[in-house]
Amino acid sequence: MTDFLDHARAATAEMRSVFPETPLLRNAHLSDLYGADIWLKREDLSPVRSYKLRGAFNAMRKRLDKDLFVCASAGNHAQGVAYMCRHFGKRGVIFMPVTTPQQKIQKTRIFGGDAIEIRLVGDYFDDCLRAAQAFCVEAGGHFLSPFDDADVIEGQASVGVEIETQLGRAPDHLVIPVGGGGLGAGLLSQFGMRSGYTFVEPSGGACLRAALEAGQPVTLPRVDTFADGAAVARIGARTFEVLKDVGLANTLALSEDRLCTTILEMLNVEGIVLEPAGALAIDALKDLGQAIRGRTVVCITSGGNFDFERLPEVKERAQRYSGVKKYFILRLPQRPGALKDFLNFLGPEDDIARFEYLKKSARNFGSVLIGIETSDPAHFKRLFDALDAHGYTYRDITDDEVLAQFVI
Repeated sequence: MTDFLDHARAATAEMRSVFPETPLLRNAHLSDLYGADIWLKREDLSPVRSYKLRGAFNAMRKRLDKDLFVCASAGNHAQGVAYMCRHFGKRGVIFMPVTTPQQKIQKTRIFGGDAIEIRLVGDYFDDCLRAAQAFCVEAGGHFLSPFDDADVIEGQASVGVEIETQLGRAPDHLVIPVGGGGLGAGLLSQFGMRSGYTFVEPSGGACLRAALEAGQPVTLPRVDTFADGAAVARIGARTFEVLKDVGLANTLALSEDRLCTTILEMLNVEGIVLEPAGALAIDALKDLGQAIRGRTVVCITSGGNFDFERLPEVKERAQRYSGVKKYFILRLPQRPGALKDFLNFLGPEDDIARFEYLKKSARNFGSVLIGIETSDPAHFKRLFDALDAHGYTYRDITDDEVLAQFVI
């Protein structure tokens, strides 16, 4: 372990010739909200707006005898590798899922320039990973794993080296986002038992929790790619070897919809732009409660590569999670004045966000899709009570995942 710490410190010192340390900033809003001393390690302010630059730098600086570097990434690791290919004057071939947000693809091109080639393969990261590894063997390149590599883990540990220098000590508690586990493994190796930990994953990609339950890495049958920076189907073998004893009690799997409420809060209140994976650590504070009260807590804001074209979706998901927006299908009598009767049930703060006839062939009734936004979830009870009292037939489809995909 002493060797690891020495190597992590040496890697951190080498990085200073390429990019500055990211700030560790106390956040007064969150500190007051949770009764703790909350600090944000702003990895969203690195040159590529994520911590992935660190692992890419450390792994590449040790393999400068190689001319071709290959990687697979949902976006952030790709940007780190592209940045370092241009810096070191090396050729890179970067495989990204077809579903990667355009913002991340464009930034990867900008960082890598003529030094890189981007190949879009597969819908999910793991499809893309297999294609990249196969190409790497065929082309004789060096594969740069986004997380399951000793040099990458060592590079990510530089986040911890900087935290300890900036804070002057190890924090009481670290809240760490987890995708493939490289950052978590690096920070756990850096701080050991000197800090407490919460490892946070999106519920649609909780591969660490699955591995802890099984006692070994397992492949998730399905992954939700919304939090693409942490949407990994299988934890790394090397990273799990470091994380295997953290215990389920020290992990959280968070709703992607709830993440959206934190993204909006940090944008509107603090002016901080976070991607879904970058909001994981801050969102986790809602579940930690008394466990962190009065303690010094560092949250890793792991990425800020947010495509603002996704903002309407983020707002939509946040409103639905918070209960201030609902969709329902209503059987509305097809007679003059029926719509006016329905509108009279709405309160002064209830707005119709969507109104669409789904069926027009019924003789006496038509099916209508209605979306309502309001200021308080309690307003929906009043609306539904009024509809019940007047004999209306309706179905709330807000949380019906299948219907939501096709109708909403």
